[in-house]
Amino acid sequence: MSVSRTSETMEQAEIDRLLSGVSASTSTPIPRVTGVDLQVYDFRRPHRVSKERLRTLEVMYERLVKSLEGWLMARVRGQLELRLQSVEQISFGEYSLFLNSPCCSYLISIKDAGGQQGVIDFGTELAYFLIDRLFGGGGDPTILERALTPIERMALQVVAERVMLGVQEIWREQEELEMALDGFESIPETMQAVGREDPVLVVTLAAAFADKTSLLSICLPLGVLEKFFVVAGNGRKVNLTSIGSERELVTNRENTEAQLRATAVPVRTRLPEFRLSMRDVANLTTGTVLATGIPTDAPLLTFVGGTPRFHSTAGWVGRKLAVRILDTIDASAAGAHTKPSE
Repeated sequence: MSVSRTSETMEQAEIDRLLSGVSASTSTPIPRVTGVDLQVYDFRRPHRVSKERLRTLEVMYERLVKSLEGWLMARVRGQLELRLQSVEQISFGEYSLFLNSPCCSYLISIKDAGGQQGVIDFGTELAYFLIDRLFGGGGDPTILERALTPIERMALQVVAERVMLGVQEIWREQEELEMALDGFESIPETMQAVGREDPVLVVTLAAAFADKTSLLSICLPLGVLEKFFVVAGNGRKVNLTSIGSERELVTNRENTEAQLRATAVPVRTRLPEFRLSMRDVANLTTGTVLATGIPTDAPLLTFVGGTPRFHSTAGWVGRKLAVRILDTIDASAAGAHTKPSE
């Protein structure tokens, strides 16, 4: 199976027909525009995946790739490499055209999706490789040009469920997707997960194993991901990577600052170094009091997240030990200080 990016250019014949139709319906000559970068826009399927959101999606699905790769390697008892190949928006009709026939596709029901479904499709080679390993095989798998049997579907369903759970996990911060496997399809032409012209988000993973390559694709209808792609009011979730109005940018900044301020960071203060003889070190026991020779007002180093940030001094607040910040440490000089031991 292979999923390619939708063409964004019109055929020359289509352009000629459009120009001839406009010329015949008006007597006003069409001015020729030069020096302008023109881009084709499809009004039936407008692109919703901006560059900012595309980068966010790639980061999200890279997490899925790493998690799924480790999970599969533990079960196939061998080397298997996964990598993210593409993230793109196409129509469901175009997606189904690129599926193998017969295909190995599991349908996913999504709560509050209005009957729309997602699809997890395994390339033929990958499907038979996983089935062979799940049944205890260890040699080169036999690739058959037929639909999976009910027993083979049940074995591969374990992997499909793991992929589905991984998709739910990476989308949790953006959308709460409640999913469940809802069936199996082996004929792409009869698959009716969504309408043929409906836009879908297709993520393709490339798999390399046993000197073979194959693909795994995850198809989700864009209708259930509306909040991720649309930045608006009315309580809709705002993606922090998007570029919106000035008010939205201020709101994003405030939300980010609030999250940063709520983040817990370890803070440690270290005494200045002092030396002990090996005899003293050998005699150390629980409760031993060390005479360091360090004055009580000696400057200390305070580390934030393992990095020296402040000069400080020891003190008390009531009955609790405390440190008092004296001044900050320049970033250029921070590397000269030793990192505190854990």
